[in-house]
Amino acid sequence: MKHISQKHLARVKRHHRIRMTVKGTATKPRLAVFRSLTSISAQIIDDEAGKTLVAASDRALKLKGTKSEKALAVGKALAEKALAANISTIVFDRGGVSYHGRVKALAYGAREAGLKI
Repeated sequence: MKHISQKHLARVKRHHRIRMTVKGTATKPRLAVFRSLTSISAQIIDDEAGKTLVAASDRALKLKGTKSEKALAVGKALAEKALAANISTIVFDRGGVSYHGRVKALAYGAREAGLKI
């Protein structure tokens, strides 16, 4: 069996607690953020239909700069795609990580580009 660290297990538990209250609908989908050590990605999901509506990542965009600058650019790119798909209001799912640093930068970029969180 694979060993899971206490830190990872705590993040997963936090994420499950958040997901009990945060639900994405067709009118107000969920913006889910995934942050790894080197990259960040986000997708806008309609949980009722089980569909990913829009997605963006720093790897797909081939960005240069610091991790926070990349996160800001991913947020802006995601917001532009969402607005093109007639999505203007979302709920934010931070994925169990703290709303700080790259996660906060991504949310700021999305707001800056026109999404309402």
